[in-house]
Amino acid sequence: MKKLTEEDRRKLAVSTQLVHAGRDPSEQHGFVNTPIYRGSTVLYPTYDDILHRRGRYSYGTKGTPTIESLETAWTQLAGAAGTVLLPSGLAAIVVALQTCLKAGDHLLVTDSVYRPTRELCEGLLRKFGVETTYFDPALGADVEQLFRANTTAILTEAPGSQSFEMQDVPAIAEVAHRRGLCVLMDNTWATPIYFPPHARGVDIAIEAGTKYLSGGSDLLMGVVSANAEWFPRLRKTFDLTAPCAGPEDAFLCLRGIRTMALRLREHESQALHMARWIEARPEVHQVLHPALESCPGHALWKRDFLGSSGLFSVLLKPASPAQLAALLDDLKLFGMGYSWGGFESLVIPFDCATYRTATTWAPPGPALRFHIGLEDLEDLKADLDAGFARMRRVV
Repeated sequence: MKKLTEEDRRKLAVSTQLVHAGRDPSEQHGFVNTPIYRGSTVLYPTYDDILHRRGRYSYGTKGTPTIESLETAWTQLAGAAGTVLLPSGLAAIVVALQTCLKAGDHLLVTDSVYRPTRELCEGLLRKFGVETTYFDPALGADVEQLFRANTTAILTEAPGSQSFEMQDVPAIAEVAHRRGLCVLMDNTWATPIYFPPHARGVDIAIEAGTKYLSGGSDLLMGVVSANAEWFPRLRKTFDLTAPCAGPEDAFLCLRGIRTMALRLREHESQALHMARWIEARPEVHQVLHPALESCPGHALWKRDFLGSSGLFSVLLKPASPAQLAALLDDLKLFGMGYSWGGFESLVIPFDCATYRTATTWAPPGPALRFHIGLEDLEDLKADLDAGFARMRRVV
């Protein structure tokens, strides 16, 4: 089997790239997958070698063949200059922000950001002298009005966590770069398969590999990629703190990346079908799914995204807590649990009114976030239909 050149790789479709990226059987005695390398100590053959740190690997925190394989594969997928792996999605957000912020800086963050990111900004970053301002995700290029002399970075997330507001990421990136700001994005929902972050102007892209990279709901992983300008700084921040991902988790993510495009296509198809079915129900006020024509952010999604994933939210018409409990408590196929991106369907109730400051969250009734898994669609509909029937019976 002849090795692929970089020119060869650039010509390949995404699904083909994912099968071959980050692995070289000729270096693994012909075995298809890079094995799990566990270790801290790396031995040097001579005094001169250790004196000059000569060798591909120097210490466990600097990387192993397993870690390097996943970093290489993700770098290629994201169209980045380089990637680092972290032990969780939140750890990835921490390292990404540490890369571009220092005491006295001002950070802009979309008001619809992942809630733990907001808690990080109000807790750790504030403690170390970074001030955060939250902005309406609908501002687009007008976010420039919030820039200060000490504004250093802007963090986007599209669609927004739970509430699914879209953002004009290229427009935000354009005005930010005119002022020398670093543009970061949490791209977990779409992944680089459906939103190529660096091609859209993002400097540092953050992903929770816990979700679709894993696909199995059985590991934690954070991935941060950066363009040529920012990757050296990202790598230096990582090396200074060494928040290393586990080798077994990296191995499982390498397994997951091979089928990631296939799984995402199925999640997308399943979720769109379920979103349209739920949207037609009498109990439902609105479905928040950017790929639906009825969603406020649909035009931006259609312009900038190449597809959608399995996650969306539903706003119900007014309902009591007892009615909501009747709907959710006896579901047989939809589990109630945080996270998403695995093979199973999930639902959680949420209310983000208490942690929005630049926008107002006031739906007419309860809000639910759904992740549609890989079960049969008719079975999923039957489970929800029975739940809605239980809800209607509660007075």
